[in-house]
Amino acid sequence: MGTINKGILGGFSGTVGTVIGGSWKGIDYMRSQPSRKSGTTSQPQLEQQAKFSLIVKFLQSMTGLVMVTFHNYAVKMTGFNSALSYNIKNVITGTYPSYAIDYTKVLVSRGDLPNAGGPAAVAGTAGNINFTWTDNSGMGKAAATDNAVLVAYSSTMNLTIYDLEAATRNAAAATLNAATFSGETVEVYIGFMSEDGREVASSIYLGQVTVA
Repeated sequence: MGTINKGILGGFSGTVGTVIGGSWKGIDYMRSQPSRKSGTTSQPQLEQQAKFSLIVKFLQSMTGLVMVTFHNYAVKMTGFNSALSYNIKNVITGTYPSYAIDYTKVLVSRGDLPNAGGPAAVAGTAGNINFTWTDNSGMGKAAATDNAVLVAYSSTMNLTIYDLEAATRNAAAATLNAATFSGETVEVYIGFMSEDGREVASSIYLGQVTVA
């Protein structure tokens, strides 16, 4: 049995419901465990468990990405848990048990580095997705050497393809190889990260693209 002091997303140790919490090198973490029938589960618990499972499954498709792109908000927690904390509060739509993710509200990166101006994404040839944007280097902390973060997610496959160094901000264009998604309609996002990786921009949702 564990104790939560700051709600479901706060640091804790032990087991609460279907969530196992602990700490590693001062960093709080959470993971789910198979549900077990023991007593009666309240309606709020069922709702929270359903939301938790939905967002965990989604984020597990991009663990390596969010571990990096949410590090600025990962205070005594992993980047994954930081991404979980934001998205579970902001992107779930519907009512129990028919919850869904509003992909227009998802953040796959989070920070206060300026994102690009006028970004767009379209299907290219040979399974590529072509991204374009306006170079806004010099606006606030935006630098010409910032790296574009390109992301495509297939809800059908529950798989994410991303590139953390696709091109620099001043290139104003980049291509993501998404041939694995050929024929699939995917959710597409763009973000930016400083050359040293310390500063991150909150991602922008660019809509759906059907990969050639």
